[in-house]
Amino acid sequence: MAEGLLGHALKAEPEPLRSLKPVSAGIAAYGGEAASPNTLRVLESVGINLRNHVSQRLTQELIDQSFAIFCMTSTHRMLLETQFNPSTPHIYLMREFLPPNVDREISDPYGFNREAYEVCRDAMVEALPSILAFLRREYPGATK
Repeated sequence: MAEGLLGHALKAEPEPLRSLKPVSAGIAAYGGEAASPNTLRVLESVGINLRNHVSQRLTQELIDQSFAIFCMTSTHRMLLETQFNPSTPHIYLMREFLPPNVDREISDPYGFNREAYEVCRDAMVEALPSILAFLRREYPGATK
């Protein structure tokens, strides 16, 4: 979901942000799987098609190619930092730039009902403006 939502948001940005390609990868993901039916449904309900998405496991190569990494939970971030050699200083929770009184964690809805997927999607959508603001500030060549 994060890949689709951020990719959709970046399409409205000027270059060079418009050309950024968000990539989704999981610490414990199985590679080669399609997005779950509930993921497809909740994204299609907001006009995003993720039918061609294929899951992949996080690798050192993906990390080395990344400007920034946005994790769903603090546990994901800790696992990334202990299992890999992060080459970017930009490793954050997806909701890290929101106000202090907001929950930073996004629960994985996998295996739950559509409502859990909608809650997850909406938590990601809420974070997008702050992520875009971060990218405008920090990405080389972006409008400050």
